Amino acid sequence: MLSYSLIWLELGYNLQHNNDVNWGCTLQYQDVVAAIFLERINRFLARVRLDGTEEFVHVKNTGRCRELLLPGAEVFLAPAAGEKRKTRYDLITVRKNTGVLFNIDSQVPNQVVYEWLRQQDFSKIVPEFRYGNSRIDFYLEKAEARYLLEVKGCTLEVNGIGYFPDAPTERGVKHLRELIRARKDGYEAGVVFVLQMDGVFEVRPNVSTHPEFGQALEEARTAGVQVFCLCCHAEPDALVPLRMVPSLI
Repeated sequence: MLSYSLIWLELGYNLQHNNDVNWGCTLQYQDVVAAIFLERINRFLARVRLDGTEEFVHVKNTGRCRELLLPGAEVFLAPAAGEKRKTRYDLITVRKNTGVLFNIDSQVPNQVVYEWLRQQDFSKIVPEFRYGNSRIDFYLEKAEARYLLEVKGCTLEVNGIGYFPDAPTERGVKHLRELIRARKDGYEAGVVFVLQMDGVFEVRPNVSTHPEFGQALEEARTAGVQVFCLCCHAEPDALVPLRMVPSLI
């Protein structure tokens, strides 16, 4: 049976050496418009200026995003789906004061990874798999091997390095503990950090914000949980995965 590490390094190689980056896993939005960020009202709501008029929009990320959502920042909005929505738009992308675009849509990482997994030769892919007291993002099968894969979106960048989380995440710690348990139960297990911005190729635990997550991640690696980064290119209306690389943390 092919080992977990070899399988995922093999898949990562395939992704790195695909010359056409738009290989079907791109997350594309429709009818995106530009606006100016004014203020964040709460975790879910922000105020922007769109075509000279102030508008309330839904923020598709409950993290802090303090270094991104600054007054005057250029942001990009996608029309909200659903007739019962109280806001017309979702805030999906921000241009940081460095000029780099950041996709902050917290639903995108799982969607991008799912599309990538569908192009591999897994015999079974089950999203939102119940394991223990958690729902792990993906359960996978290949030959006789069973895998549990957790996905985390990274939107915090400091000096060219990604950090996760940008706010304490007890849920994230819980998932890592479940993956450690899964390894003891005979599963292969992994975590993929989706880097939702350009120019970042590694991620580190944000121990200054949540030291327990850093400790849990180190324990997971020791237990044999594999850690990867999915490097991406952000556009105002898209997130394009570029390559999968093993994390060296």
